[in-house]
Order: sequence, then C-alpha cells, then structure tokens
Amino acid sequence: MSSTTHLKSLQALELAIRSGSLKAAADRLGITPAAVGQRIRALEDYLGADLLMRGRSGLQPTAELSQALGDLHAAFAALDRVTETLDFQRVSEIQIVADPDWAELWLAPRLPAFRQAHPNILFCINGAGDVPLRLGAPDLRIGCGDGRDEPLFADVFVPISGPDNLRRIAGRDPAIQMEGMPLLHLKAQLEEAGPPGWVEWFQAFGYRESGPDRGVRYQHMRLALEAVRQNVGFLVCGLSLVQADLESGQVVNPFPMSQHLIALHPYRLKLRQDSEKRPQLQRFVAWLRHEASETRRQIEEMTA
Repeated sequence: MSSTTHLKSLQALELAIRSGSLKAAADRLGITPAAVGQRIRALEDYLGADLLMRGRSGLQPTAELSQALGDLHAAFAALDRVTETLDFQRVSEIQIVADPDWAELWLAPRLPAFRQAHPNILFCINGAGDVPLRLGAPDLRIGCGDGRDEPLFADVFVPISGPDNLRRIAGRDPAIQMEGMPLLHLKAQLEEAGPPGWVEWFQAFGYRESGPDRGVRYQHMRLALEAVRQNVGFLVCGLSLVQADLESGQVVNPFPMSQHLIALHPYRLKLRQDSEKRPQLQRFVAWLRHEASETRRQIEEMTA
C-alpha cells in the first residue's frame, strides 16, 4: 500500500469509529459506504488483523485497534488543524462533499457556466476533479437534512417515465392505471425515513392497488434515470434532478404535476468556519445560492 492509500484507509477507519457507522463515515467523505468498507478491508488485509467489530451502539474497535485508537484520533485532529493553518496555500481550490445524486444531476450540468466565468478556480467534488482530495474538513457540504445548516431549496418528487411507456397506460382505467406496470425504485426510498417513492405516491394519489414496493432497485439516481430514458419502467424522483430531461423530452411526467410529494428535508449548505477568508469560495457560494433560488422558482412554477 502507498502512503496515500494508507492515509485514506486510516481516515476512513477513524471516521467510522468516531461516527459509529460506515454510512456516516461515507457521508463525511462523499463516497459510498461500500468504498469506506473497501478502504478499511484493504488496511486489515495489509496488517493481517481485524480492526472493527459491530456492537449494539455501532462499530467498535477490536483489541488490536484499541491500543492505537488514542493516537489515531489525535493524529487526525492534528491533521485537521494543519490543513486549516496551511489552507491559504490552496486558495484557488474548492473541496466539496455533496449528496452524489445532487452533485451529478444538479451541480454538474450547471458548473461549466461558473467555470467559464472563473477559469482559475479548481474543484474536488466527492474526491474527484481538478485537484486531489485533501485530508481535513471540506470547504462546503451539501446534503438533505433537518439540521440548522442553511437551506438551499426543497425538492418535490414526481413520477417520470420514458415517452414510449405512455402508450402502455393510455386508455386504462384511471383507478388502476399503473397496476402491473414496471416500477423502479431508489434503495433509499424503501428505507425508513428515506425520500418519498412509489409507496407514498400511490398512497397519496391512487392508480395502483398492489405491489407498490415491487420492482428494480438502484443505489443512485443516475443509474435509475438512465433506465427511465430507455423505457425500462416508471420512477418517482426529485424534480430538480430531471428538469433538463423533462424539458428535452427524454423523460415525461405521465400525471399532473400537481400530484407531487414534497421532500422531507431540503438540500442544505454547510460552510467551513473560516469561509469568509476565502474570496474564491465566497464567489462560488454566491453563485450557488443564486442557482438554488432559480431552482426554487422553477419548481414553484412547474407545480403551481
């Protein structure tokens, strides 16, 4: 293992212990829980020893790790302080950790316009981009939650499908128009406290009486959306993530736009405490807030 790989594995391990779960560590790093697990397993394979075990209160260190845990926490706390102290050396870099679907389907299509106006600002988004991921806190985080972080916009969830699928439901009894139709789901939609999906949509508006949770499940919206474009099935998804596809006609909403569900929590922005010292970051945040306000306005107009 290289020194960089060692550090990434140790960072994943320290976050998993501190937060109590692989998912929480993944949210902090902007990668998947599976990727966090892979980093930790690579370190365990290299050392030839198990480092984590599951307990009632979450992940716990094994006896081998317990001996080094104090130094591990202290080392990454020190690295956080170092990166904050030396951050002025990377003033043109913006490090973002964000909800992967939001980053791929909302931010990525808009970012070229900002890059054109500010070509010298470089990005690392969820560990990939113009510059490598640095250890320590990111410059900003974007995610859905009910905390005190600044809200950007609240999404609404609507059904979408490929244009060819409209013929499959045309002329059917409206009460059971979606009965037997192929449903697509995001895995998170079928979890407790996850975003709304077909189960909640059918409960609210009807159209189907059986099997609202049946169908293919996807980890990320990007993969589910590609399946929709190929007319594989019907999906309930965030309107902000498919506005361009709806406008281009690649996907369609088979029901009135008024039949939508409001997201449980808005997308929220969290900035580093020293963000006011970074003019490049302030420019990006001002642009981000403007784009979010435009999205809010468009959602309101489309669902009015």
